[in-house]
Amino acid sequence: MELEELRASWNVLNERLAENEIVNQRIVKEMISQKTKSAFDKIYRMSIYNLFVIFFMITLVFPWIYMHTPIMPLSFAMVEVVMAIGLLMECRKVFLLSKFNMEQKSSTELMSLTLRYKKAYYEAIVWSITLVCLVMVAFYVAELGFNERAGYEISLRILLPIGLSLATCGFGYLVGLWQRRRHAAQLQEIEQGLKELKEFEK
Repeated sequence: MELEELRASWNVLNERLAENEIVNQRIVKEMISQKTKSAFDKIYRMSIYNLFVIFFMITLVFPWIYMHTPIMPLSFAMVEVVMAIGLLMECRKVFLLSKFNMEQKSSTELMSLTLRYKKAYYEAIVWSITLVCLVMVAFYVAELGFNERAGYEISLRILLPIGLSLATCGFGYLVGLWQRRRHAAQLQEIEQGLKELKEFEK
């Protein structure tokens, strides 16, 4: 009789240990999911913010500058086209991020989606830098060389807008570099979280 009671007690203990292990795994999985989702949400919010900033620049800021300064239509069109391309690239990233659903997709699907987003992100950086540099050169050549209505003269006064533009680009580069490092850290956190979550699916 004592042996049967001992076996029964042992079985109850094993069941409780198994239940505790399941609960602990569930808690750990939930913590990893929350951490991964938090990093994703930061990237998603930043992409939405960038999307609205570019749209605001295209529709309001630069058109206002064009209407109140003697900029040539060709120069205006060049800048608008480049910003429109940037807007499309940002839309592509937001579209990929919008498909990131941790409740409905497996970690393997999410990892594949993350890789697609990384590719789109780095392609956007390369194209953005290239296009911005080219359009800035073209803009200054057109405005300083061919905009007769503005009455630019080759003098020290030209150095002021050029210097301010270069300073703005330098500041933009530093901000972009900071954002890129922050973005890379958040993306690494997402990838690490997905790898850990994949272990729970085995």
